[in-house]
Amino acid sequence: MQNISQDTWQDCIRLFKQTEMICDAAIFTSYPPWVLASYPEGNFSQISQEEIQVLLSKNEREKLFLHGVTLAGIRCLLIRDNLYTEGNNTMDLRTKSQSRSSQAVTVVQMESVYIVVMGKRGTEGGPLNLKAFELAGYMREIILQKMARV
Repeated sequence: MQNISQDTWQDCIRLFKQTEMICDAAIFTSYPPWVLASYPEGNFSQISQEEIQVLLSKNEREKLFLHGVTLAGIRCLLIRDNLYTEGNNTMDLRTKSQSRSSQAVTVVQMESVYIVVMGKRGTEGGPLNLKAFELAGYMREIILQKMARV
């Protein structure tokens, strides 16, 4: 996954733009922690290295349920954490905002990279999680095809 070009990651982001339920998306890596691709007009392009490290820390994950997490300055409540559960590798969050309605957020692990998507207002977490998981599988296929051509 580390040898994938920036253009390939942006192609993957375009997949998310095609779905009706997603309003923001980013792909990031854990080491070193940085955003590989994102919606140009989305908030997730601003996810910081510190936010990625907190989100992906394998130590004291129960603190995430107590304190929540922040992604690109957006406070989120942790709903379900299966990020390091083999075969699932997803996490469900919900934005916490007093000025606007909350939105579902899903994080999917795809080997050494992670995908984070935010649903449009009114999109429930379950369908968003399923869509993100499906798109991650499709992304794997695209990446394997591109790697096979090289």
